[in-house]
Amino acid sequence: MEQRIGSNSQPLKGEPVTGAGFDPAFIPGLTGPATQGEAEDAEPTAPAADPAEAEGSSAPADAVPEAEEAVSEEESSQEESAEDGPVFEAADRRARIVADRRGVRLGLDAEECEFSWPEIAAVETETARFGKRFTVTVHTPDRRWYPIEIEADSRSRFAEWDASMDAVLDAYFESE
Repeated sequence: MEQRIGSNSQPLKGEPVTGAGFDPAFIPGLTGPATQGEAEDAEPTAPAADPAEAEGSSAPADAVPEAEEAVSEEESSQEESAEDGPVFEAADRRARIVADRRGVRLGLDAEECEFSWPEIAAVETETARFGKRFTVTVHTPDRRWYPIEIEADSRSRFAEWDASMDAVLDAYFESE
């Protein structure tokens, strides 16, 4: 006699299979957007040995580092512009929260997710009645929420973090 482990329910024919149980990219902010139009059984292409050949250009290989320098200069200018306004940063040994012009980024151990301001419906902060935990919860328009807890070195940091988060929300978050 055979026994099956797991659910006996199967998706109906013609009905798309969606949800985080089937596709981790279904949860916004958890992973990057999935590329569409790519066949599942297509073979991956092998990378070319020379970067100039990979781009299909006739530029010499020594021109590629100049392009990389231009990209790094552009990224540094974007980082500088992100630091122009108020920034909220809080971190402990495991978790990290950054809220700035680009949006809100949450990190726990090796996992990270990023929410741009249009993806956010609300941001909620909460302090523990006892202990030193500061909780930030990001709510999305599709009724999902993503909480993260930061352990403060003292309870006096809560007022500082609340004021800093309020300044960021006042500057960048537009409630409609």
